[in-house]
Amino acid sequence: MANPKTVTPTPTGITLHQQSRVLDIAFDDGASFSLPFELLRVYSPSAEVRGHGPGQETLQTGKRNVGLTALEPVGHYAVQPHFTDGHNTGMYSWEYLYWLGSNQAALWEEYLQRLELAGHDREGGRDASMAVAASGHVHGHGCSH
Repeated sequence: MANPKTVTPTPTGITLHQQSRVLDIAFDDGASFSLPFELLRVYSPSAEVRGHGPGQETLQTGKRNVGLTALEPVGHYAVQPHFTDGHNTGMYSWEYLYWLGSNQAALWEEYLQRLELAGHDREGGRDASMAVAASGHVHGHGCSH
């Protein structure tokens, strides 16, 4: 059972960087993370990606250039990204975003290993020049901007 004294940090700012395809999120405990859209997409908390139980996960491939078209608030506890590949069913709670940020290096390595084992790559090469030139700032609940 969860410790009732544990309080999930809440965001104080969320910024989307469309050109670099990164979501910057800062929390009220001082932590801040830069989460690539690709990482957000391949670790979507949706049933489409995670399945309905252990071992039912679906490896997401070809997501290197995925972008975000929208980031909608869900109540006072989450956001729902709309990705350029049409995926929009994952709700990212503040707790889940914090966990992704805290475990980003290990998650990224696991993703790369899973791709390699499945015979895929990230569609190699640097493609920053093909990114959308616009950048936006999204205000969510608790955003101090």
